[in-house]
Amino acid sequence: MDEGFYYFKEVHMTANFICYKKCTTCKKAEKFLRENDISYTARDYTEDPLSAAEITELWKASSLPLSRFFNTSGQIYRQEKIKDLLPSLSEEEQINLLAKHPKLIKRPIIQMKNTVLVGFKETEWKELA
Repeated sequence: MDEGFYYFKEVHMTANFICYKKCTTCKKAEKFLRENDISYTARDYTEDPLSAAEITELWKASSLPLSRFFNTSGQIYRQEKIKDLLPSLSEEEQINLLAKHPKLIKRPIIQMKNTVLVGFKETEWKELA
């Protein structure tokens, strides 16, 4: 091998795909991952809930406001009037609420390349791929 030339092996990253397997949006997102040959590990957070520490890590990596992690169209959110409750809760209390009630979490979440995206917007996901 000639000195001065470097051969780089392409590194394939595996995405963490956090979803609810019965959700139609999650199914669309998973189809996107398959069609774009993106390697991923799926985790249904209703079967394997995220801990408060994991939610905190995802939130901090996302650079999004914590409110974006709430599924505002979900039954629990509406029935429990979470919208009215959130302003009076600390960040820690909000994270604990998400950990206690996984279906309050906006879905899907993808973690890849030091980036976290919440919800499925194909244009955002294409930029990540």
